[in-house]
Amino acid sequence: MTSDQEALREALHLIAPGTALREGLERIQLSHTGALIVLGYSPEVAAICSGGFRVDTEFSASRLRELCKMDGAVVVDTEEWIIRLANVQLLPDPSIPTNESGMRHRTAQRTARQTGLPVLSLSASMRIISVYLGDLHYTVDEPETLLARANQAVDTLDRYTQRLEEVVTTLGILEMRDEVAIRDVATVIQRMEMIRRITAELNGYIDELGADGRLLALQVDDLLRGAASERALVLRDYIRSPELLGQAEQQLSALSGESLVDLTQIANILGLGAYEPSDLDRNVVARGVRVLAMVPRLPWTTVQIISEKWPTLTALRNVTTEDLQTIEGIGPYRAQMIVEHLQEREQLASELAARW
Repeated sequence: MTSDQEALREALHLIAPGTALREGLERIQLSHTGALIVLGYSPEVAAICSGGFRVDTEFSASRLRELCKMDGAVVVDTEEWIIRLANVQLLPDPSIPTNESGMRHRTAQRTARQTGLPVLSLSASMRIISVYLGDLHYTVDEPETLLARANQAVDTLDRYTQRLEEVVTTLGILEMRDEVAIRDVATVIQRMEMIRRITAELNGYIDELGADGRLLALQVDDLLRGAASERALVLRDYIRSPELLGQAEQQLSALSGESLVDLTQIANILGLGAYEPSDLDRNVVARGVRVLAMVPRLPWTTVQIISEKWPTLTALRNVTTEDLQTIEGIGPYRAQMIVEHLQEREQLASELAARW
C-alpha cells in the first residue's frame, strides 16, 4: 500500500458513519447545498486561500453545515479539530492537470494534488461525497451499499478459511510423514495470500463503515483466528533463506491475480526452485518452526534456538529430553513438554492419515 493509499484510508476513517465529520456531511447533503472541504491546515493550504474569513472555532457538525451554506471552501484542521477558514476561494496552480469537469471538483482535485491533503467535494445535485488525495479519487458509498459488499466478502472469507484449514491439516499430516511436496507448500501459501487480500478489502469496508462496521469487524476477527501469524510461520518453515522473509511477503503481495494461480511462481518466491510443473512434485522438508510455535508458553527465542540446533522437523522428532536440556533455559519440565507435543502431533497425523 502506497503512502497516498494509506492516507486515503485514514481520511475515509475520519468520514465514517458515527463520526462528527460524517454527521456534518450528511447535514450538508440533506440541505442540498454542496461543499468544498479541505481536511488539514498547512502553509501550502494557506498560500492558495483567497478571501473568506478566519474562524478558528471548535469543530462541530452543525457549525460545518452552517459554514458550508456559503459558496466558498471550508478548511478544517483535523489535528486539533478546529475549523480554521470559511468561505475562502481556493486558487491552486491552474497548470496542475485535472480530468474533472465541474468547477468544484476541478478545484478539489488540483488542491489535493498541490497540497497532498485530502479534499472533500460534495455535489449539491447528486448528493455524492468525493474524496481527492494526491492522484487518488474515491467516491464514498452509502452504508447500505458498503454493508452489502462487506457481507459478500465475509461469505467469501468464510469459504476460503475453511479451505485453508483443510490444506493446512493436510500439510501437517504430510510433514509428520516426510512426504511434503513443493505443491503442498505453494497451495497453502496461495490460500493464505488470498485470505490476506480479502481481509485487506474487508478492513477498508470496516474503516469506511465506522460505527456501523463493529459487528463486521468481530466476524472477521473470529474467522481469521491468527491467520497472519500462521502465514509467517509456514513461510519460515519452507523459505530457502529465512532472512529474505520480508522480501518474500512483499513479492507475494505484489503478485497479480493471474500470477497467484501459478504455483510455480509462489514456489520460486520462496526460493524452492520450481521452474516447471513437474518440479512441484519434488519433496521438501519443513524446519519445524510452526510445530514448535504451537508448544504452550514456549518463548520465541527458544523456538529459534531449537530450530537452529535441529534445522529440520525430521531431526526434531528424534530429539530426547536430555538433548533439549543442553539448551540454556530448558529444564526437565519444558523439555518433556516439547517432546510430548511432538509425539502428540505425530500421533494425530497418523490418525488423520488413517481416515484418508
